[in-house]
Amino acid sequence: MTNFAQWISPETVRLLALALLHFLWQGAALAALAYLLMSLCRSASARYGVGVVVLALMLVAPVGTYFALQSPVQADASTQPTLAIPSTVQTVLASPVAVAKHAPAEAGGSPAYFLWLVEGWFAGIVLLSLRSAGGFLLVARLRRSETSPISGQILDLCRNLQRRMGLTRAVRYCLSLRLDAPAVAGWLRPAVLLPVTALTGLDASQLEAVIAHELAHIRRYDVFVNLFQVAVETVLFYHPAVWWLGKRIRAERENCCDDEAVALCGSPMAYAHALARMAEWKAAPQLAMAANRKPLVERIARLLGASETTDSLRGTNLSAGVLCLSIALLAGGACLGYVHKIQAQTPAPAPAPAPPAVAAPGAAPRTPRAPVAPGSPIVVRPGDPALAPEAPPQPASAPTPQAAPSANAPKQSYIDSLKDAGLTNLSADELIGLKVQGVTGEYVKAMKELGLKIDPDELIGLKVQGITPEYVKEMKSLGMKVDSDALIGMKVQGITPEYVKEMKALGMNVDSDSLIGMKVQGIAPEYVKEMRAATGQTLNADDLIGLKVQGVTPEYVRQMHDLGSKPDADEVIGMKVQGITPEYVKEMRALGLKVDGDEVIGMKVQGITPEYVKSFQEIGLHPDSDELIGMKVQGVTAAYIKELQASGFKVDIDDAISAKVQGITPEFIAKARSHGFKDLTLEKLIALKNTGVLDAEK
Repeated sequence: MTNFAQWISPETVRLLALALLHFLWQGAALAALAYLLMSLCRSASARYGVGVVVLALMLVAPVGTYFALQSPVQADASTQPTLAIPSTVQTVLASPVAVAKHAPAEAGGSPAYFLWLVEGWFAGIVLLSLRSAGGFLLVARLRRSETSPISGQILDLCRNLQRRMGLTRAVRYCLSLRLDAPAVAGWLRPAVLLPVTALTGLDASQLEAVIAHELAHIRRYDVFVNLFQVAVETVLFYHPAVWWLGKRIRAERENCCDDEAVALCGSPMAYAHALARMAEWKAAPQLAMAANRKPLVERIARLLGASETTDSLRGTNLSAGVLCLSIALLAGGACLGYVHKIQAQTPAPAPAPAPPAVAAPGAAPRTPRAPVAPGSPIVVRPGDPALAPEAPPQPASAPTPQAAPSANAPKQSYIDSLKDAGLTNLSADELIGLKVQGVTGEYVKAMKELGLKIDPDELIGLKVQGITPEYVKEMKSLGMKVDSDALIGMKVQGITPEYVKEMKALGMNVDSDSLIGMKVQGIAPEYVKEMRAATGQTLNADDLIGLKVQGVTPEYVRQMHDLGSKPDADEVIGMKVQGITPEYVKEMRALGLKVDGDEVIGMKVQGITPEYVKSFQEIGLHPDSDELIGMKVQGVTAAYIKELQASGFKVDIDDAISAKVQGITPEFIAKARSHGFKDLTLEKLIALKNTGVLDAEK
């Protein structure tokens, strides 16, 4: 303490200590004023401006107090006019207490704790300055040694955004190897640091909004304001109001840049999702302005309009601001009285002799600081603070009566309305989705009363598809299932109550699933009527869906009926699947085949063509549809039968199928005959083949 006292004069220590003490109430008053003015502002930019101005006033306040407390140079008494003080105040002014109260304090007689206070304040500045210096070095390292240039599509995106914002400053864009969220670093030559996490974890619209946020910091010169803010917080570190105001300024700064990013990119939802995704990413250093600067939840809610201050809450903020300001001013008055008490208790130096004052006409001369007898006239120079009459005590102000509650209840916040409807513990993503889709508390209550679940995801899906309580009521009255999935499916496919009524009028027993299936396939009531008339059957929803999926038209069914085939719905679907045309049926019937539903489907599946049928008829065989299918499956051709016949075997269709199945070929027949076997029949050939008699020994 002794060394420090040698650096500056005792008078300077006294003035510094008093200025720091006075700032205790001045800072509280200015913070209360900032709180009051910010409550009146509706935009983030206005609140930010108020915060910066008040922060500057906080820096000016102790400096101004320091100079205001300096002892003014006493003017020459001979040049000052004098005034006579009425006798009614002489008694008060002549008392020893009054004289001692207004006596000047000697610098060398300051209390000892003034020196301790100034030393502690100076030590705090040194420590915080070292902390800030470390932050500057860290930002410089991030900007220079832990980055690499970016190129290609991302660089084009950044430069395009810079042009759209009208930002003409030279901005460097770098790929950061350490950060997890985009940030701005640098003052005279700013750089936007883009981490790999953001480039890979955000889609194009989200990344564009985040980069626009960082460019807004550069365009608004927020880096320089942040430096000023750090300097004020370093000098006035001991006052909590300075840190509170600094936190508010940083929050409103982020809000301002959020607003610019949304205005430029036009997608609050995409930007809110980007902030929610970056919530758990590693934050940048304090001196580097990052997009994921906290508090993110409040920023997301503000972007989506979920945290707008209601009128009643705004009034509460105003009242709180007035109250805090009043308390701070009262504390200031008490502090001033305490300082005056200290000054009064400090021994005063012997006053230098002064020339006698010239009394006003009719007034007796006055001896300085001498006791004055009651009734004697006193002469005083104008502006003498020691003899200025004290203001009369003011009566205590009566407590302000509470305003009567308004007839209209205050508007309920969005989150509270959801809680009243039963939605609690919502995550940030759920809150974003509900707000964006316009899900209100009244909507939730209405759906809950209709028996629906109040799960956030289901509510969002219902609202996205425009499902109203009235739609649910109508579907419920028609006997439809009204769970969320069924309602969403029906609404997506455009199923209206009128559509349901028409289907029911046709005698169809439909549920939500069958209705969705029919609507997906574009089945209209007219299609149902025509298919029923064409098939002569009462078709259900599954039949109609199957027919429509395969492209079965009423004309197709009528053509099949005209050919003498009367397939049911399943057979018609099967024929259509296999590509059976009326022409194919005509050709098969012309060859004498019975081609009803199942038979014609089987032949078409195996690839039986009219030419295949004709080849057997040319060698005198007339297989029916089942035999044709069997031969086609085993690969029996007319040429194979001709070879068997040429070997001396008289075979029918069944023999030909059996021989083909057992692998009897013309070569095997020749081999058997080469061993001297005579009178061979197909049965003996099959036995020789199965026993392996003719096979070579191993």
